[in-house]
Amino acid sequence: MLRLYDTRSRRLETVVPAGARAIRVYTCGPTVYRFAHVGNLRSYLLPDLIRRSLDRHRVRPVVCQNITDVGHLVDDEEIDPSGEDKVLQQARREGRSALELARYYEDAFRRDTAALNIRAPEHTPRATETIDLMVELIAKLIEKGHAYAVDDGSVFFDARSFPTYGEISGNRLDALKPGHRVEGVDPRKRFHADWALWKGSDRDMTWETPWGRGFPGWHIECSAMSLRFLGEHIDVHTGGKDLRFPHHEDERAQSNSAVGHDVVKHWVHGEHVLFDGRKMAKSTGNVVLLSDVEAAGLDPLAVRLALMEHRYRQQMNLTWDTLRAADRTLRRWRQRVAEWAESPSAPISAGHAERAQTAFDDDLDTPTALRVVRELERDDAVAPGSRFETFLHLDNVLGLDLSADIGRPPAAPVLPAGAAELLQARGQARDARDWAASDRLRDELAELGVKVVDTPDGQTWS
Repeated sequence: MLRLYDTRSRRLETVVPAGARAIRVYTCGPTVYRFAHVGNLRSYLLPDLIRRSLDRHRVRPVVCQNITDVGHLVDDEEIDPSGEDKVLQQARREGRSALELARYYEDAFRRDTAALNIRAPEHTPRATETIDLMVELIAKLIEKGHAYAVDDGSVFFDARSFPTYGEISGNRLDALKPGHRVEGVDPRKRFHADWALWKGSDRDMTWETPWGRGFPGWHIECSAMSLRFLGEHIDVHTGGKDLRFPHHEDERAQSNSAVGHDVVKHWVHGEHVLFDGRKMAKSTGNVVLLSDVEAAGLDPLAVRLALMEHRYRQQMNLTWDTLRAADRTLRRWRQRVAEWAESPSAPISAGHAERAQTAFDDDLDTPTALRVVRELERDDAVAPGSRFETFLHLDNVLGLDLSADIGRPPAAPVLPAGAAELLQARGQARDARDWAASDRLRDELAELGVKVVDTPDGQTWS
């Protein structure tokens, strides 16, 4: 059965209870104020791989993924930010209403995840449509002595009322410092590490509550939505590594304090993606969108394949070269599957299938599973019909649409960018009997994935 690395316990754990036929999975969704880049999308591939792996064991995952369309501030990584809401800030820049902007980027996010074959969650609640759940939860926390209201209509969680704070990230309350935007300790707080559940305000996108008009803190959203849509016992909670603190620590404290026990059994976090060795960030101009990949003539699922070349909790470095290589592999596999489809059907190769499934179950070891697929592709001892069935069997987890070319006429080969010029230059070098230049250009073409063969009638390529 599937084992995953639990961030809180710091060890591999089986995530499906004995005899369970369904598990509940919560994953932190996007803040919809801009396009998701390929690094962001890796976080949503993680619950999809969990879902697909559990499907193979006939365990039904029930997944909830929130949509943050209010409440996430520019400096929410601080203990108690006093910055501006990201959605409102971007709406002003683009000249749209906040809800128009949120729906536009939410739709874009859904298109991107669909292009990556990420299956839609069962529940996708929006923050703006679940304010009543948050207000109800905050009232319960106040009643239980875990939160307190202040004069300006804000409500804070009393961090010291939750003794096990920090078990996910390792941060201790007594070691935390006030946020950099606050001069000293916020006088509204009983303790500097308390955080806002509700922020009193009369800006746009605010709601009336028993404590005054305002808007929700980011962390309370996930607690309210997960408890409402998945209940008080959640098997797996996923998210990016950056969410461990403060978001998941705060969420855990809120949810557990409200119900009186640990709500989430396993916390699972994915690592960051670099591009060309640098963190993807708008400030550095190093953001790559899925639309950029498609504009380069690459299949979006090449991104999915490239991401699976590394385990979800390993930092990885994407480059255009790795994406082009993944695209070539994807197209080759589809072509081979289409060719094998013409052969008589045969049972799947049990040995290859079992090794790949074992890799999936071992903390989603996708690199090993892909190595098994490559071995199977080259294993001529396995009948073509068996390779066909095994590839499609494994594609239920890989999600690469490997049957996409079945029944299609073979596509005309397309040269990568810059290859046509190199071929022309090589032809001229051979005419001039400049063999050194000819060899060098052949090597450059090989790096682009173009194989050149010299014939009596001139060079040919594939």
